[in-house]
Amino acid sequence: MERPVALVADEGLVDEVLHAAAVAGCEVERVVDVAALRGPWHGAPAVVLDEAAVVACEAEGFPRRAAVFVVGAGPPDPATWRRALALGAEQVLELPADHERLRAVLADAAEGGPAGDGRVLAVLGARGGAGASVLAVAVGQAVLAAGGHALLVDCDPLGGGLDLTLGAERQEGLRWPTLQLTGGRVPVAALRSALPGRTGGRGGLTVLSCGRSGPDPEPDAVVAVVESGRRAGGTVVCDLPRRLTPAACAALDRADLAVLVVPADVKACMAAKPLVDQAEARGVRLRAVIRGPAPGGLTASQVVDAVGVPLLTAMRSEPRLATTLDEGRFPSRARGPLARAAREVLAALHAR
Repeated sequence: MERPVALVADEGLVDEVLHAAAVAGCEVERVVDVAALRGPWHGAPAVVLDEAAVVACEAEGFPRRAAVFVVGAGPPDPATWRRALALGAEQVLELPADHERLRAVLADAAEGGPAGDGRVLAVLGARGGAGASVLAVAVGQAVLAAGGHALLVDCDPLGGGLDLTLGAERQEGLRWPTLQLTGGRVPVAALRSALPGRTGGRGGLTVLSCGRSGPDPEPDAVVAVVESGRRAGGTVVCDLPRRLTPAACAALDRADLAVLVVPADVKACMAAKPLVDQAEARGVRLRAVIRGPAPGGLTASQVVDAVGVPLLTAMRSEPRLATTLDEGRFPSRARGPLARAAREVLAALHAR
């Protein structure tokens, strides 16, 4: 990927720009004059100019382009601002006061621009052992198999760790207790490099897991991670606990689709009702994934009638699922019932 380019002469401003870039996880290419700027002018994801550079670019007849940002120690004079507009400048940033705004600009550039077209899925289980975590990982695997990027976000600190479900518990990388993120903006590139996961072809699967013990993730931190994945255009899959904690609500409120995994038995149907009511009180309409087997013969239509949510899909039990997970592996059958259900959930997510 091309790097943002900066033509800034004042060393104090240069330090501010480089510091903002370092915080954003972004490298900036410095050039010394407009002749050196002409080459990357069209291809760089962002251009940072000082006032003198704005004047020089206009004098050299540089064409308009998007993502031009002007930095200075104070407000520019009106003539400089008119020249900046002619070049396509989007913002004039006074440093150091506008440091956070500059960091956000460079973070977008590091992520290939503020795509903002990612999708967020929330997965909940009607009761303990319903299989929500397994479905969440299966959706992430489906994204990876299709060549996309998925970010699994574990919001259940009592679930034993989503990395364990994925089979990545021995991989190096940060988990929620060691991430030390409280909010703000985090580049997705930084998450992908710091967290465990796997790659395949052009795609990637990253997991931010809870530890084996520890407190809930902070809601602001969940928001920062979810929005990072969304901005980068990937698929964010949030595994939520049955108890809607503040962190779980932060993810649920941002979901484009929320699914409830309901085993086909009476106890699961009864356990699902309070969770459905809590979600609907927040304006979230769940859709059901009915999981077999049905020991008492309940049909999918009977389950969704009892729970009061529309059916997304029904799936048979995955052969040897418990054994495979206990062996530290995740089911890899592309034609199995779990993989098929994951693809149907993913299709529903991207149809919204």
